Amino acid sequence: MATSFASLKKSRSSSLSKLVTETSKINAPAEGSNEDNRLWTPSVDKAGNGYAVIRFLPEPKGEDLPWVRLFSHGFQGPSGKWYIENSLTTFNEKDPVSEYNSSLWNNGTDAGKEQARKQKRRLSYIANIYVVKDPANPENEGQVKLYKFGKKIFDKLNEKMNPEFEDETAVNPFDFWDGADLKLKIRNVEGYRNYDKSEFAEPSPLLDGDDDKLEKVYESMHPLQDFLDRKNFKTYAELQAKLDMVLGLSGSTPTPSVQTAEENVVEMPKQKEVSAPKIESSDSDDENLSFFEKLAEED
Repeated sequence: MATSFASLKKSRSSSLSKLVTETSKINAPAEGSNEDNRLWTPSVDKAGNGYAVIRFLPEPKGEDLPWVRLFSHGFQGPSGKWYIENSLTTFNEKDPVSEYNSSLWNNGTDAGKEQARKQKRRLSYIANIYVVKDPANPENEGQVKLYKFGKKIFDKLNEKMNPEFEDETAVNPFDFWDGADLKLKIRNVEGYRNYDKSEFAEPSPLLDGDDDKLEKVYESMHPLQDFLDRKNFKTYAELQAKLDMVLGLSGSTPTPSVQTAEENVVEMPKQKEVSAPKIESSDSDDENLSFFEKLAEED
């Protein structure tokens, strides 16, 4: 991990290989107030279209990676109460919602599977970014912000670091000097935000490689590991109690001895083992969750 701007610059040659290793781990099978002004969100017009240019930044001082990964659940129960909590599966630990979703999936009914889908686990990443261009909110330009994004954007980062074709060069998009700006192009597709047309520009130094300016950016970056602080996660028992209240469950929730529905493999009694569809979140799911969090706070 870098402990200063100078050590970051000196060690950057090894950064890409380290990030590639981490993305391979993630791709293998395996909160605070919404008013946080450190967080940046791209704006869209009335048609649901938006455009911005951002630059992902390297790992903050004293940290090993330029992102953190979080799992969460967000849904409304039949009583109108909301369940919006970080998931213990972030730490590869058992979580009552994941276990309950598995029991719903394994009961073999369409209704059970539909409820499990509605209560699916959501995947989010958080990273530091430099806002290069934000036409809808130009006051953000030139600022260091935190950006919360989902699997689709992370896939674009991963594709840049792990190119599919031999005529493509691997790029570390988090690098100050050899990274690349991401042009976010947002469209409204069937009522959801779509990022498919987003693309990286050609690699180039941020701020023309001016070390004095880059060091100021580096010193302005926000710590990421705070998001993984245990104080932001309830205990299993607390989450179970919250789930029981929101869903109106009585007694203990059945705990199947199979992988969670989010992890895709389920077992049907007296039937051939089947694979449940992936129910991780898209970037649109994460944006919807932020909206639901505000609704829940108003209840």
